[in-house]
Amino acid sequence: MSHLLKFLSQSLVALAIAIPANMMAAQSNQPEIRSKEPRNGRNILSHIEVGVGVGTTGIGLDVATYLTDHLRVRAGIDFTPHIKVPMSFGLQNYTGEGGVNAGNFDKMQRYMKSLTGIDVDDRVELDGVPTMTNFKLLFDVYPWVDKGWRFTAGLYIGGKRMAKAINTMSEMPSLLAVNIYNNFYDFIMSDDAIDKPIYGDIYLDPFMVDEIREDLAGEGYLGIHVGDFKDGKPYMMQPDKDGMVKIDAFVKRFKPYAGLGYTGEVGKNKRWKLDFDCGIMMWGGSPSLIVHDGVNIGKDIVNIKGKPGDYVDFANSLKVYPVLNFTISYKIF
Repeated sequence: MSHLLKFLSQSLVALAIAIPANMMAAQSNQPEIRSKEPRNGRNILSHIEVGVGVGTTGIGLDVATYLTDHLRVRAGIDFTPHIKVPMSFGLQNYTGEGGVNAGNFDKMQRYMKSLTGIDVDDRVELDGVPTMTNFKLLFDVYPWVDKGWRFTAGLYIGGKRMAKAINTMSEMPSLLAVNIYNNFYDFIMSDDAIDKPIYGDIYLDPFMVDEIREDLAGEGYLGIHVGDFKDGKPYMMQPDKDGMVKIDAFVKRFKPYAGLGYTGEVGKNKRWKLDFDCGIMMWGGSPSLIVHDGVNIGKDIVNIKGKPGDYVDFANSLKVYPVLNFTISYKIF
């Protein structure tokens, strides 16, 4: 019996020593529990990325940083290069009653040559130029931290004018000649040609006035036949007082953006990134195409011929602006 009690007491002592030792060993084999930190160190301002992009919004420069693992913010500027797109309109004569090609354009050319010494062509050449410049603030939302796919929303802010068309420098003499002829036609067909002196106290011979009126009867004014008003009356655009022809395309200044994108890391050190953006810029519906005389040729004029008509139809179709951009960026720290 004494041997049995001795054996049990020794076993209990050994068990009492083994249990704490095994618990300590088990605890030492468990992973260390630490406070949760953002993956990849993407807490606010942990690093800054600078990038250069190109796409339908032009050439872009931006700066980006992560606010959380799931949220990145980008800010920057996009601007379109001033690439000229040529277009031309026909120069024609018309009467006050709305008749186009009322006479012989060759005769108009001879009159302008005699009045100004300028040979005027029957076409007016213009250059269309994109002029968009926008500041941007975009927020990228990554639903999956370890994936590059994202949703993007934000705002573009810029000037209202997104493009312009203006006559080429070589057309300025012809357009000035057109203005001189139209002013001469107004004067010779009015009572002022007889009742008022043309200079000082010098008056035109009434018989000369009658002869010129008879010669120009039915010839009318000169202008650029852009298209027709919706009531069928032709719209004849005349140069402004400076002998210029101008058309500006306007949109909203504030342009919300929504789209999808992908961000991919490049290189072993993962300091380089490639971004792809696809979305829409909501700029307030079709651009307003305003001529220097105030006419909106995008909404008020129809039957615009040739390339100008194609450009106007294309502008009218752009209720929103498609955005397709590629950006390469570098993590500077």
